Amino acid sequence: MIPLYKLEKLPRIQRLRKIAKVFMFAENRLCTAVEKKADIFTEAEFIFYIDASSLLSLDVLFSEEARKVFREASNVFSRYANNDDADQNFAMLTRAFNNVKHLLLTETGKDQADWDFTVSSGSLDPAVRQINEGMYVYLEDIRSPFNVGALFRTAESFGVEKIILSPFCADPRHRRAQRTAMGCIDIMPWERQPLFSEIEITLADNKGEPLPVFALETGGIPINEFHFPRRGLLIAGSEELGASPKALEAADASLGRVTIPINGVKASLNVSVAFGIALHNWRQSIKQSL
Repeated sequence: MIPLYKLEKLPRIQRLRKIAKVFMFAENRLCTAVEKKADIFTEAEFIFYIDASSLLSLDVLFSEEARKVFREASNVFSRYANNDDADQNFAMLTRAFNNVKHLLLTETGKDQADWDFTVSSGSLDPAVRQINEGMYVYLEDIRSPFNVGALFRTAESFGVEKIILSPFCADPRHRRAQRTAMGCIDIMPWERQPLFSEIEITLADNKGEPLPVFALETGGIPINEFHFPRRGLLIAGSEELGASPKALEAADASLGRVTIPINGVKASLNVSVAFGIALHNWRQSIKQSL
């Protein structure tokens, strides 16, 4: 931990980054303590070290808005010891740390990405995953590693049994995909296969019958009218071109296309957003059928 007198001597931007890291560490520490069901205030001297009133004296921020956030955080630090509610203490402190951290990073000109956020991951043990058996997805030519990572994270959240990627899909092991997926690629079963080759064998049901297929695509059945299968394969196509003619032909010969009605002028959604909406509706349909 850098002493305050040394912090004061650093150039302003470097000082801001150092302080932001202190608050980031504090936030992570609180989250870890809660996950382990430990006392979040066993090391109170650390909390007092980052007392906002002390940092305010360093005059590291110019804007009054920034000073206001620091003062509010300082009030939280001074109040936490008088509150016996551990959950409320945790919520108050982590939000205070989080606000100051992002304010400092914004002041340095750093844009925040999803992986910069402190998110409690909980257990990433694949053995505790809640799976909807027979719920498969095929990612066809998704080019962006960011989108691949987001799709994995969404698929894991809604209980997809397995993800299959086309040969031209971005690599899930790409560092950007890994960072966006936040651990889900490591616990989510996946493989890479050409469309409708070995997939028909891999995903056949107990009687050897191929799974029903449907595509997430425009010009199809509105999502609120679509009849989702208990078991099936959802195809999510390229960000630029949508599902391929071969994929659409297979879908049209099976369950068809599911479409999300849109009112905006742009009339399109990011593939990961549309994918999340489709999986939510599919999972709800499965739950209602049980």
